[in-house]
Formats: sequence, C-alpha cells, structure tokens
Amino acid sequence: MPRTSASRAPLEPEKEESPSFKDRAMGLLTTVLQSRPVRVVQHYTAKRGPILASGLAFQAIFAVFAALWIGFAIAGVVIATNLGLRDSLIDVLAQTVPGLITTDSQEGIVDPEVLLAASVDAFSWQGAIAAVVLLLAALNWLASAREAVRSIFDLPLLDQNVALLKLKDLGLAVGFGALLVLSAVLSVVSTLALDTVLEWVGIRDSTTSTVVGRIITLGVMFLLDAVVLAALYRVLAGVRIPLRRLRQGALIGAVALGGLKVLGNSLLGGASNNPLIASFAVFIGLLIWFNLVCQVVLAAAAWVAVGIKDDRIVLDEDYLATRLKQARELLDYYDPEPEDPPGFWQRLKGRFSRS
Repeated sequence: MPRTSASRAPLEPEKEESPSFKDRAMGLLTTVLQSRPVRVVQHYTAKRGPILASGLAFQAIFAVFAALWIGFAIAGVVIATNLGLRDSLIDVLAQTVPGLITTDSQEGIVDPEVLLAASVDAFSWQGAIAAVVLLLAALNWLASAREAVRSIFDLPLLDQNVALLKLKDLGLAVGFGALLVLSAVLSVVSTLALDTVLEWVGIRDSTTSTVVGRIITLGVMFLLDAVVLAALYRVLAGVRIPLRRLRQGALIGAVALGGLKVLGNSLLGGASNNPLIASFAVFIGLLIWFNLVCQVVLAAAAWVAVGIKDDRIVLDEDYLATRLKQARELLDYYDPEPEDPPGFWQRLKGRFSRS
C-alpha cells in the first residue's frame, strides 16, 4: 500500500494584538502635545507672554489718550469742515476701541466734540508742552511693544542709537494715524458707492445698507489690522521674518482682532449699566480690552516664532553664536575635562619631593 503522508493543519495567521486603551490614550496625548497650537501656547507662556501683555495694556491706557489728543488736534484743523470724514473717523475709532469714544450708539470716556473744541488750545505753548508729554507716552508704548515682540522671538534688544529708534517710532506712530485716516476715507467712499449701487438696483432698505456697510467696514479694518501687525513685527521690532510666515501671523492676528471687535460691545457693553460705577467700570473695561488686544498681538507673534523654529531659520546668527559660546563656557566650568594621569617620571618626582 502506498504510504500516505499525514495531513498537516494549515497555519493560522497570528492575530495582531490591538493597542490597549492606555496606549491609545498616550498616543493621542502625544499627538496633541506635538500639535502646533499647543506648542505655541507653551512657547508663549515660556517667554512670559501674559506678563508682557499686561504691561503693554497698562501703558496703552496712557498712550491711547496721547494719540487722541494729538490726533484730534490735527483733525480739528485738517478735516473739521468735512463732517462725513470726521464722523467716519470717529466711527472707526469707536469700533477699534469699544467704550473709548462717545457716539450715537455707545457711551464712551472721551467726547469727540470736546476734543475738537479744544484742538485750538492744543497749539498754544501749554498745549505744546502737554502734546510733547503725551507723545512721549505713546512712543514709550511703542518701545515696550518692540521689546515684548523681540522677547517672544527670543531675540536681544536692538543695538541701535536711541535717537534713531525714537525717530522710527515716531514715523510708525504717524503711519498708524495715516492708516486710520485712510480707513475712514475708504469707509466713506465705500458707503457712498454702496448707497449709489443699492439705489441703482432699486433697493432702498436701510437695514440692508447698514448690514452691508458694516461688513465692508469690518473688511477694511481687517486689512488695517493685518498691515499694522506686519509693521509691528517686521519694522518696529526689526525681526527678519520670512514673508510667508509674516503673512500667516498677520492674517491670524487680524482675524482674532476682528473677532474681538465684533464681540467688543457685548464684552464691555454692560459696564455702564450700573450708574454708580459707570465711569470706573468703563475704565476697567478699557484695561481689559487692551489686555486682550495685546495678548492677541503677542500670541500671533508666538505663532510665527514657532513656525520659524519648525523651518530651522536662524533670525540672528551673531546672537546665536554668542549664546552657544556662553553655553560652552558654562559646560566647561561645571563639567571640566578630566586631567591626564601623571606619568612615571612625574610620580617618581612626587615621591622624592614628599620625602
């Protein structure tokens, strides 16, 4: 009889063990910790971003009143006769800083009519002294903002002439004021163009005109915020940020600032409900508002800084070389290299010297 080989059972594939709940949880936690938003928060906290933003917010209270005094002194001469442009500029300021300017829709700390009426006295010698003092307050805020932004990027203070830095700050302050006027002009032009288009189409609904005008104003302010943030990071702070990263950070910061402006009246609008503490509450509300704005500015800078680290871009090679040299010196001091053991003749000489 032919020999029959014993039938072998087919090999069953080994079953892969599914990861446990602990492994999945640890993997998810690792992914979250390595995500860019979390690393941005860690970088922002490590560079003392909240403390820097609080200091900037406190200084901004004084700087904004300086800007209002000087700005309305100039506006009282330049655009006093153009009521449309003046009202549009006041609306832009009211939307930029809720609770600051008194308008038809909100109560603020400052009455623009009083500032415009006092613009004549601003050109006297008393007004000139006050303007210089207030201007220095505004320039000090710009200097503090420069140091804060450079700290977020882990860079040292700018090694430049103090007078040149003040001139640059003054130029930026004038440029920011010109951007506000430009946004007011664009708001007036867009409103007139919108009314013309709606009338030509046959729509005379005031609600539609108001909503569309509000959207256009927010769009103009979004572009204004993006330009201002880019100027703060690149020109004021002097950080050589690549264009792609600069554009990304400026747009993210502008979106966040736009959200704050949309919700600003809701966040701070209840401050004046209590007639006993209305003025004090509005002042505290302004301080909170500036703190939120400064947090956004520095957080957007932290987003850019983390992106630059991911790209392995060195912003200041000299400063990096100095830090590496200091690190090597500290390492050599606390962990010196071991000395070579003494040779035969050195040991023999040591014995004779001891004897």
